[in-house]
Amino acid sequence: MSTQTSAGRPRDQRTHRAILDAAEGLVIELGYAAASVTAIATRAGVGKDAIYRRWSGKPELIYEALFTTVDTGPVPDTGTLRGDVTAVAAALIAEFSTPAAVAALPGLLADFAADPQLRAQVRSAFLAPAKGRMVEIFDRARARGELDGEVDVELVLDTLAGAVFFHLGLLGEPVTEALAEQLGRIVTAGIGAR
Repeated sequence: MSTQTSAGRPRDQRTHRAILDAAEGLVIELGYAAASVTAIATRAGVGKDAIYRRWSGKPELIYEALFTTVDTGPVPDTGTLRGDVTAVAAALIAEFSTPAAVAALPGLLADFAADPQLRAQVRSAFLAPAKGRMVEIFDRARARGELDGEVDVELVLDTLAGAVFFHLGLLGEPVTEALAEQLGRIVTAGIGAR
């Protein structure tokens, strides 16, 4: 899901996937800093131009390779808001606890902190699908009578992802089966769900 578009022939999805897989593999093997665009291109068997046609640079590429899988599956529909939020939290926990994610987070966060344009680009391009999924979850909850009024969906996403990142990435706490349930309970209580 790149923020760049190009005219001409359609992108080869095999090349796109090969680049994402190469990025993930190199981050696991060498770490974020050593996973350069040149190394990723070499591992994927493509030229660097194939990467720059899809991504603005390494941080955007690594982010897509490691932190967008939550947005590709079906939208959780457990029948309750708490169940749906718990399912989203569980997916985030799974995503953030992979070896590649653990290896990439410190460097990726440093790159994001240093580049406000990159942060804005990631929020608009990559987080938009996550927001759309959460809007669907909250619309269903409202229709079931579990919510009144509006909910700041971006803040809910930030809360979930931030809690998962802090717990797993910063503190290095172990992943437990109870964590997703605890986050689902805390978030739904915090927004006043019935």
